[in-house]
Amino acid sequence: MSQNELISEFLLAAQQGDVNALKACLENGVDINCTNRQGRTAITLASLNKQYEAVSFLISAGADIDKQDETCFNPFLLSCLNNDLTLLRIVLPANPDLNRLTRFGGVGITPASEKGHVEIVRELLTKTEINFNHTNFVGWTPLLEAIVLNDGGEKQQEIVKLLLDHGANPHMTDKYGKTPLELAREKGYDAIAQLLVNAGA
Repeated sequence: MSQNELISEFLLAAQQGDVNALKACLENGVDINCTNRQGRTAITLASLNKQYEAVSFLISAGADIDKQDETCFNPFLLSCLNNDLTLLRIVLPANPDLNRLTRFGGVGITPASEKGHVEIVRELLTKTEINFNHTNFVGWTPLLEAIVLNDGGEKQQEIVKLLLDHGANPHMTDKYGKTPLELAREKGYDAIAQLLVNAGA
């Protein structure tokens, strides 16, 4: 089998969660961090397809969990984006780089806060040292994203409370100088505004 065929077989095995085929390819000398045209490694493909056994196997075999594809995806960021708590719990013990950025310049907790992924946010705040005051390319912290980019509903309220309880700064403004409290009030998110006031905003 040529090297290219071996790589194709390895990446397909990751996508399909075929651990035996992954082992066979590695025994035949395939590079564990080889990529497809989108720059995706086997472990990223397995993560995208929720092939958890394959993800665990590839971690134990020494895969680079931080390598990002052309759209900045890697296993850790995918778990945060896709609300995949199972994947997050497999990846965290392998010490992923929590400072890797999404294509919008956020860290993992940024999209999780925006999208209302309560359990992901809780896990990141309680189990990691992720920077919950990180500012992305458009000048927003996770707290601002949780307020501005969603509906102000119960999930968003819970995320705002979690962030504030863990020390998120309620005074960090957006690039126009608006505070989280001003933005919450503008949107009519009274419950979130009250949480901010309670936190000293």
